[in-house]
Amino acid sequence: MNWTLEVVIVPVSDVDRAKTFYADQLGFAVDHDTVISEDARIVQLTPPGSGCSIVIGTGVVPEMPPGSLRGLQLVVPDLKRAHAELVERGVQVSDIQVVGQNPRQVPDPLDNVGFVFFADPDGNTWGVQQISSRT
Repeated sequence: MNWTLEVVIVPVSDVDRAKTFYADQLGFAVDHDTVISEDARIVQLTPPGSGCSIVIGTGVVPEMPPGSLRGLQLVVPDLKRAHAELVERGVQVSDIQVVGQNPRQVPDPLDNVGFVFFADPDGNTWGVQQISSRT
């Protein structure tokens, strides 16, 4: 049986500001923006190529302090290209960092150990890791 992670709740203080960051700056697709009532709204966004989405909102999502989510991770096949895209989109992103030594013999020294890091406007933190192939 497959167990797939489909949705992660990201706590934010301003839904419109967060939606703009994730959609316009990161390029996530807006799957839906649903107003349920005056006090309840859900926005679901999905990173390009991902099977897992994030949800931001008010009133119907679990209450968590905005900015309290740490260590969400995206995976890309080309970290240098991803870093350049984030910079081009105006995201404040770290320089490329190598964390540890690559445990496998792979042609690209960034595979598995190359990362960049950024935060959304509320301070929720993200990492981007390069994995160009899986064994």
